[in-house]
Amino acid sequence: MGEVLHAIRVFFEQLAAVEFGALALAIVAHLVKTTCTSRAWRNAIGAAYPDQPVPWRSIYAAYLSGVGVNAVVPARAGDAVRLYLAHRAVPGATYTTLASTLLVLSIFDTGMAVLLFAYALTLGVLPGVGALGGLPGFDFGFFAANPEFSFVLLVVLTIFGVIAFFWLRLHVAAFKQRVQQGLAVLADRTRYLREVALWQAGDWALRFVAIWFFLDAFRVEQTIRNVLLVQVTQSLATLVPISPGGIGTEQAFIVYVFAGAGVGRATLLAFSVGMKLTLIVTNIVLGFAALFLTLGHTDWRSLAGKRAAPDP
Repeated sequence: MGEVLHAIRVFFEQLAAVEFGALALAIVAHLVKTTCTSRAWRNAIGAAYPDQPVPWRSIYAAYLSGVGVNAVVPARAGDAVRLYLAHRAVPGATYTTLASTLLVLSIFDTGMAVLLFAYALTLGVLPGVGALGGLPGFDFGFFAANPEFSFVLLVVLTIFGVIAFFWLRLHVAAFKQRVQQGLAVLADRTRYLREVALWQAGDWALRFVAIWFFLDAFRVEQTIRNVLLVQVTQSLATLVPISPGGIGTEQAFIVYVFAGAGVGRATLLAFSVGMKLTLIVTNIVLGFAALFLTLGHTDWRSLAGKRAAPDP
């Protein structure tokens, strides 16, 4: 926490040097990026429910709400909000199927993340497991410093996950069908590429564009290498979503990854914290505005009197 506060202090000390025009362009790129992601998700849901109306605006609001909650609540709590609002928006939808549509999106995202990690490995800039515990501000320092315990915990969690999966298959007759329904868009490769992967490609392209402008805003050299390395640190931070928005973890990674790149530590911290705070504030404003517009006029008393149909 002390390292994070120090980084924030460095950011405010260098605030006068920020190029606000480039910062505004980065925010615009981020906003457009969210529309691409929501479009991909809407199309995956539409393929799962071809006979039901799936309004993009409602799915976009659900997506933004989840992003906003994730910005302030750790452990991906916003994903539950996202599913709840999407469930309200699509008549007859089930949580199992909607969750499966998120798995569809994870295919492209995982592939891109693997490519980025492979690139970073070729540069030799990623910290080894033994070095993670020593990174200042790293949220999982205890686990990184105790790899044997971490491995056992991972195995135990995996076993419980497998048991839960097979329990669902044995005790919930509709589980498999609902999962397959959520993955329906994958059955048509052309449709998947056109309606999901293409939008996700736009999402990733705009991530890089936003980082490019953030680098300019905080006076860090704009190169393709730096853009890719910043994205690597962001992806690494999402693997351990303990702090809201990954703040702290991302700063620890970026200082390590950019070591020897000729960028001063103070500049790196100002850039990383400035970018993270900008995105967090933007996501909170958008997310909670969408949440209010979606739920602000809900009659909670009438909802409380209704019993929702059980959905595993």
